[in-house]
Amino acid sequence: MVIDTNQENVGGITNANRIHEHGACNPMMALGGRQVDAVVVGGIGSGALMKLNSEGIKVYRAIEQTVKGNLDLLKDSLLPELTMNHTCGGHAGGCGHH
Repeated sequence: MVIDTNQENVGGITNANRIHEHGACNPMMALGGRQVDAVVVGGIGSGALMKLNSEGIKVYRAIEQTVKGNLDLLKDSLLPELTMNHTCGGHAGGCGHH
């Protein structure tokens, strides 16, 4: 989902990059050219985090079970911003996210 918090518009995107080898995620391709300021995720790898951050995009960890719940927390600056310490080191139990 892509949400424009200024215009209060909601749109969907099809993630053309959702199937890839571990470590080969291309989040900019997944965004399909859309300009965003932030993304909210349940977990993320270090490469994807670095790619997003290099484009000036902040990455936050989802806390609530709903988009609305996380959006409300984001608006109130209550979602934790992710750093390299929070990235996934692999999907065999090496993830630093919860």
